[in-house]
Amino acid sequence: MAISVEEMLKKAKKPGQDAMKMHPFFHGKIQVMPKCVIRDFNDFAIWYTPGVAAPCRDIEKNPEMVLEHTNKANLVAVVSDGTRVLGLGDIGPEAALPVMEGKALLFKYLGGVDAFPLCLKTKDPEELIRVCRLLEGTFGGINLEDISQPKCFHILDTLRAEAEIPVWHDDQQGTAAVTVAGLMNALKIVDKKMKDVKVAMVGAGAANIAISRVMISAGFNPENIIMVDSKGILHKDRVELQEKYKEKWHICQVTNRDDIRGGIPEAMKGADILIALSKPGPDTIKKEWIKLMAKDSIVFVCANPAPEIWPWEAKDAGARIVATGRSDFPNQVNNSLGFPGIFRGTLDVMARTITDEMCIAAAEALAKCAERKGMHEEYLIPTMDEWEVYPAEAVAVGMKAIEQGVARLTMTREELTKKSEAIIRNARESTDLLMKNGFIKEYVE
Repeated sequence: MAISVEEMLKKAKKPGQDAMKMHPFFHGKIQVMPKCVIRDFNDFAIWYTPGVAAPCRDIEKNPEMVLEHTNKANLVAVVSDGTRVLGLGDIGPEAALPVMEGKALLFKYLGGVDAFPLCLKTKDPEELIRVCRLLEGTFGGINLEDISQPKCFHILDTLRAEAEIPVWHDDQQGTAAVTVAGLMNALKIVDKKMKDVKVAMVGAGAANIAISRVMISAGFNPENIIMVDSKGILHKDRVELQEKYKEKWHICQVTNRDDIRGGIPEAMKGADILIALSKPGPDTIKKEWIKLMAKDSIVFVCANPAPEIWPWEAKDAGARIVATGRSDFPNQVNNSLGFPGIFRGTLDVMARTITDEMCIAAAEALAKCAERKGMHEEYLIPTMDEWEVYPAEAVAVGMKAIEQGVARLTMTREELTKKSEAIIRNARESTDLLMKNGFIKEYVE
């Protein structure tokens, strides 16, 4: 039964109200703790001087040994300049830090990845690139986060080409992987094929551009994709995009076979799928536009805090399947289902990069997890509390990296499964143990 808008808004405000109490109580969300034994003070002679000189010399002779002697192989930098944060916009690096700490928390608890937030006081893309290259001495991977477009594309493309460690932008590849997973299962339910469906995409930011790229790699026909930005449908005559927005200009060249012009309703007419990552609603997408879509339409409206249209309104207008970005509705398209497992698998095989094919492998693993549990119209993809999803993704990603020749380590599927499960279990159980023993204090109102 649909709840009122007033109740929905009240529910939407509650996490923020709790956050204002609990963030100062805990003074942030992450800390650095030892992972080695400290049996007595004599052990510091092993971990620091003079004993530490031996592994240092070993690494000097063979730099790859840094992955054996240190935590580099499990350490990821969460890098942001705070220019496009969580629907808040350009709020700066300090204001972005709570988000990046939260990202690091999810990395650890869900994927067993040691992540550290690095919010940089620069908006210069070349400086961001330079800093990330300098960080390669310490970190085994870099997660770019909440960086405005178009520079986010340039930063990612440059670092993927030049860096010796895996670099990805979660707002691009992460969102794409989880979205494609949901689409795979939605299409199974409505019995339609990737290559045949018409797709309307509302919003032409980093997320939707990356989603379109991964969709095409997964088997969707680019000619059947119609993308809309704030000025209308992308088509071959949008020459104003050619210089400043090369990614949008590329979309203009490869999509929209029928040269459709206009805005959102024209793009949605006859579409089998709507993917909206645009202005928060609930009136950005109108019911009458949903009615223009094909039979058994699939609607992904993923703006936060409110989707572009309320799910019950979309269904009332004829949509068969609806997904949003919110946890209080069915079918949440949640990046947290992607990046912890994807990075886990990447780090487990010490991959040099994260390819789109690795993201598609993660999407397929996500989709299969839901399919095995009994997918249906309100359960397209797993939820965050299904812990087995993350090692499944990790194994799929690791095996794809080995297949593509970008992995430094070669492992069997069984070895990868055992490794990822052990690391993820350790992260969750150690956190639970700290809470149980009062080292993480219980928050009481």
